[in-house]
Amino acid sequence: MTFTGNEEHSISYEEASKLTQEYQSQQVAEYIKGHFFGRDSILKILNQDNCVGIRFYYGLNDGKDVLVLVGVDSKENDLINGEIMEKGFPCPPYCGETNKLNSK
Repeated sequence: MTFTGNEEHSISYEEASKLTQEYQSQQVAEYIKGHFFGRDSILKILNQDNCVGIRFYYGLNDGKDVLVLVGVDSKENDLINGEIMEKGFPCPPYCGETNKLNSK
């Protein structure tokens, strides 16, 4: 498959809330619901030469769930010599107002 950067990934708020609520209902202990990454950090990845999108890897840092973000080229390759991000702000505690995505 060749990535173009124009792949469609949209889902509705209702579809998204079903996915996050299902995940959250399976958790038995304190857990991370999501991560915030600032616009400038995401643009640093996207603005790299040959970058058509971002891959999100799951990881652990001191036993806590994290996301690792890396740019991807059209041949599905990680841009490992470029910008790579991790230090997202976890929810909780950085969740903002309660909604169907973060409320379970």
